[in-house]
Amino acid sequence: MPDRPLLLFPTPETADRTKGRGFPGRVHRPTFNKQGERLSPIFTQLQEAFNARRVELQQTTAGVDPEQVLVIETIGNVENFANAVKRIEGLEWMGEIETEEIAPDTDFYDEKDETKELSGRLYLVMTNQRALDEMLSLWQRYQNDQNMKFDHGLTKFRDVFLCLKDIRRWGVRDRIEETGVLDVWQEDLEHDENQVIRFEVELWFRATVNKRQEARGQVGALITRLGGTILDDAIISDIAYHALLAEVPADTAQQIIDHPSVDLIKCDSVMFFRPVGQMATGKEPVESELSDHEAEDAGLPSGDPIVAILDGLPLANHNLLADRLIIDDPDDYASEYTVADRIHGTAMSSLVVHGDLSDEDSPLSRPVYVRPIMKPIVWINSPRPEQIPGDVLMVDLIHRAVRRMFEGEGTDEASAPTIKIINFSIGDTSRLFTQIMSPLARLLDWLSVKYRVLIVISAGNHDRDIDTGISKKEFDALSKDEKEALVVKALYDDARHRKLLAPAESINGLSVGALHYDPAAVNHIGNAVNLFENLLPSPVSAFGSGYRRAIKPDLLFNGGRVLYKEPLGTSTDARFEARHLRIAPGNKAASPSAAAGDVNKVVYCCGTSNATALISRMAAACHDSLIEIFEEQAPDIELSSYITPLLKTMIVHGCSWGEISERLQEILQTPDNGRHIRHWISQWLGYGIPDSARVLGCTEQRVTLLGFGQLNDEEAHLFNLPLPPSLGARRDKRRLTVTLAWLSPLAASTQRYRTASLWFEVEGGTLAPNRQEADRHAVRRGTVQHEVFEGDSAIPISDGDSLTIKVNCRKDAAKIQVPVAYGLAVSLEVAEGLGVAIYNEIRTRIASAVEIRTREGR
Repeated sequence: MPDRPLLLFPTPETADRTKGRGFPGRVHRPTFNKQGERLSPIFTQLQEAFNARRVELQQTTAGVDPEQVLVIETIGNVENFANAVKRIEGLEWMGEIETEEIAPDTDFYDEKDETKELSGRLYLVMTNQRALDEMLSLWQRYQNDQNMKFDHGLTKFRDVFLCLKDIRRWGVRDRIEETGVLDVWQEDLEHDENQVIRFEVELWFRATVNKRQEARGQVGALITRLGGTILDDAIISDIAYHALLAEVPADTAQQIIDHPSVDLIKCDSVMFFRPVGQMATGKEPVESELSDHEAEDAGLPSGDPIVAILDGLPLANHNLLADRLIIDDPDDYASEYTVADRIHGTAMSSLVVHGDLSDEDSPLSRPVYVRPIMKPIVWINSPRPEQIPGDVLMVDLIHRAVRRMFEGEGTDEASAPTIKIINFSIGDTSRLFTQIMSPLARLLDWLSVKYRVLIVISAGNHDRDIDTGISKKEFDALSKDEKEALVVKALYDDARHRKLLAPAESINGLSVGALHYDPAAVNHIGNAVNLFENLLPSPVSAFGSGYRRAIKPDLLFNGGRVLYKEPLGTSTDARFEARHLRIAPGNKAASPSAAAGDVNKVVYCCGTSNATALISRMAAACHDSLIEIFEEQAPDIELSSYITPLLKTMIVHGCSWGEISERLQEILQTPDNGRHIRHWISQWLGYGIPDSARVLGCTEQRVTLLGFGQLNDEEAHLFNLPLPPSLGARRDKRRLTVTLAWLSPLAASTQRYRTASLWFEVEGGTLAPNRQEADRHAVRRGTVQHEVFEGDSAIPISDGDSLTIKVNCRKDAAKIQVPVAYGLAVSLEVAEGLGVAIYNEIRTRIASAVEIRTREGR
């Protein structure tokens, strides 16, 4: 326990949540008559296309009642449209997608800025002929009488008609374009023209078992007709997931690439076709030799594990890992590994257990649970790359792995029920986040709520070359700061190709980007280039934002300094390719060796995987700190309901943008783009870099308090922070940092997705009124709100004055079924060395409040 531990708030007061103020829409929409002129031809074309598809299907399947998915595109949002859909027999709600960057036209535009891009929704509805006829009948009746009275429950269709931009069938392009599946097939066939092609078929999740079985049979028959086979299937109802793993012969795959409009690709039961085998590590060639490292004597771990790693198989008898890991390998992936292949799991285990070895920190005091979910692939060189096996559905594999920890599998009991933190240091390179939540992100969000576990996720690496757009000669003529600025601008210009890798868009997990930093000593980097002089995010670290423009990644941490190859010749382009070295710089971690029996090797490596492992290690330290705090200050509190949101809160609470934001603003800001700067910075930085010292202890000039509770819809809690009288009438700079985190249940088929919206407000915040860092709207879109306030005005403070933090809760995507647990952290600080001991002042007043509350409760 530190000399000045974090303090616990007294039990909060209850209140009603703050009611928001509605804002009138500013989007111009067509008149009633103009909508009729626009949409009537579209509805006619839709009916004709539906009829043509029905005739096509009836020629191949006798007596079939064809169902097709409609894409209903609106400008703006129509609340509760799903309820209206359910009122028409034959319509089935499939989901909705938020759309952005819709170009304005003469019909729809922002009345204040006619050039501004608009946002809207894609409503996805399964329909048969009868239901389509009824919907078209509604439209026709509405066109004949603008004032018609809609039947009970169908009024939302009128609202849709008013803001409807387009309506069409979900088609071939929707199923294959976003996933890039045919491009991956082509690359695979160019590598081996005879190989069998495997792929994932994500089906529309139907409401009934019979409908799901019917869809599976339909798709299976089409695959069989092409000479293919279904290898695996999975249904996870809680995340609206139904998928098949299939394969087809090479010649069939090539025919589909050349002519995609085959019956399988046109099948209306299919939402997406996806490639498999893209969640892999170690495909890049590495340079240089490994180093030796003699492990120092340290006590062996004891107790139950609280950190789990889902990754490749580690070298368990490495001197740095021996007797520190619990490896659970029920699928016997170890039988397919050589020692030399155990690269990624060994490095991640080392970083979780020891941290960056250059820091020489003590190992974790508890063992770490490891579940291998990757194995080596066929490869000409050694070590071989590791990836999620191609003969299983990735979502199903990870679901089974996590469920096994907490519930067991078959006759086996739960393998690691004490886990509180899961490290997930891999990403799907075939799935950059755009607007749709990936099935894997939905799974991790649901698992985190179900098992009350914090999942720490890699934001993803992008090793794409950095094209500066100028020649090597021009680049060499620039100053170091100018070169750095040019590279940063090039990365931002290419940000659409450097987005988060699934499942980093997860709303309940912590997504971690990489900082271009490590503590390794570097004497010589040869002909390699370090592109950054200042502290900045790593050039390989993925850009956000997250779902519904939430802050993502959540934070950055040390991911090693990535070096680049020096372009040759002054006439060449200044285009930089990442080097994959095994010597410094980088995070120092354990590594297997090609030499038999050598268990002392270490490697220097870089990327968001490393940063993620180090944050999982930090979470373990926060866990142990929380246990001590509650045992000392609140021994009667049952911590299990609150520990996960408190862990999430503590990690983010230590974050700040620091000097990085100043450098990025200097590079990116122009006289015309100032209002976008905070958004651009948070896309790369998230909430910033965490300082664990700030959440593991306090100082005389900095005090941190933790709060927690459970809220239902329309409820709020009030936490009162006593203000130290010694700050009264002083003009010293003060900083107030407030962090709120929770795990939200999901409504998987809705655009809002997040069931519970929580947020805090600072009431009476004259002490530090100026908001810093992240955008005030973006911080409320996820499940972490982290805000920093500063002030230096002289204000009167009397003994007994306080500042109130109000934590609010309301339903978002759906009704809140059970109260939502949350964690809160509040820090007040002044500059070190001022001689103002605010910690003791607040601690004394908090203790008095607890004593008074205790007496009143008797």
